[in-house]
Amino acid sequence: MANSQYIVDVTAANFEQQVAQTSHQVPVVLDFWASWCQPCQMLMPILTGLAEQYAGQFVLAKVNIDEQQELAMQFGVRSVPTVKVFRFGAVVDEFLGVQPEAQIREIIDRYIERASDRVLAAALQQFAAGDTNAAIAAVRQVLADEPANERAQVILAELLMGVGSFTEARALIEALPADARMADEVQALATRLEFAEAAEQAPAATELERRLADNPADSEARYQLGVQRLGAGEYEGALEAFLELMRRDRRYGDDAGRKGMLKAFELIEDPELIARYRRKMAQALY
Repeated sequence: MANSQYIVDVTAANFEQQVAQTSHQVPVVLDFWASWCQPCQMLMPILTGLAEQYAGQFVLAKVNIDEQQELAMQFGVRSVPTVKVFRFGAVVDEFLGVQPEAQIREIIDRYIERASDRVLAAALQQFAAGDTNAAIAAVRQVLADEPANERAQVILAELLMGVGSFTEARALIEALPADARMADEVQALATRLEFAEAAEQAPAATELERRLADNPADSEARYQLGVQRLGAGEYEGALEAFLELMRRDRRYGDDAGRKGMLKAFELIEDPELIARYRRKMAQALY
């Protein structure tokens, strides 16, 4: 049984409160173990020692798989020890077997809130409220204090893109480590930046619509109209422009209409709209 305020024994009955809800406050390190497992006995003192040292910055949650088979099955535990890290209600990291203390510290440290995390959250609120200069300055200060803070780097790129500073935003994204650039959030940001840069160079939507009315075969105008509509949040209009370009002129921009649709899908959060236009794209292709 747990005998520390930083360590809890977890069952199917208290999982929601002890793990899911708690993980919105601090990281929860969920340790699946068994009394007959020798490696579990080796790992346990490391985890409990860290829980005491971190003094509430994370919670260690212990699951005895013999007593809680339902939880073990739910999380696909096939061997022990298995350790999963929960943050904001979801598994964000995991490892199997006994790991060195230094490596476990590194994993936990990724998810512990720092003072700078609160600064970044406040900066995002400032930006949303229209205080763009103060928000950008605050994030710049975080990066000055913590040059390796990748989250601050991504947030600064996003804020700069919001005020039209595309060149610096792109430099920040390209300066991220390769694995960070592959994250879904960063990939989506890079796609938004690509369209924003293209929209900046394109004529106004009204001018493009006039050009297409005069000449429906103007592929450049049709692609640029899709870009402009996407930047304005007119997602269906953007998809329609890219789809029509794909139907009319697959050679333009090396199939720019189809590629434009695929990149737009990365940004759109409406699954029904995406599904509808995926079907239309498939019909146009075949």
